[in-house]
Amino acid sequence: QVQLVESGGGLVQAGGSLRLSCAASGSISRINDMGWYHQAPGKQRELVATETSGGRTNYADSVKGRFTLSRDNEKNTVDLQMSKLEPEDTAVYYCNVRNFLPPMGYYWGQGTQVTVSS
Repeated sequence: QVQLVESGGGLVQAGGSLRLSCAASGSISRINDMGWYHQAPGKQRELVATETSGGRTNYADSVKGRFTLSRDNEKNTVDLQMSKLEPEDTAVYYCNVRNFLPPMGYYWGQGTQVTVSS
C-alpha cells in the first residue's frame, strides 16, 4: 500500500499564495502519476495537477499559469505552489498517487483545506 502525508493549506486572501506538500511512502510503483486533486463542497473531486513518473505534467485549465507542480522522484514528494489564488480555488486538496503497476490503483492523502477569501 501507499501512504501519503500532506502539509500546508489554510486561509488566504484572494491574490495570495499557498504551498501544499506531500510525502509518499510504501509500495510506489515504478510507473505512476503523482499530483493533487481538489473537491469543493457539493462537487466531485477534480484533477488539479499531476506529473507522470516520466516527467510529463498535466494541469487543469483553471489553474494553468497560476499553479506549479514540483515532483522529486528520489524523495517521493510532490508539492503544489499556488499563486494568484481565487475564491473559486476554495476546496479540500488531496494528494494522489496512481500506481500503474502492482499494487495498482489510486491512493489518497487525508486532505487539507484551502480557503480563499474575497
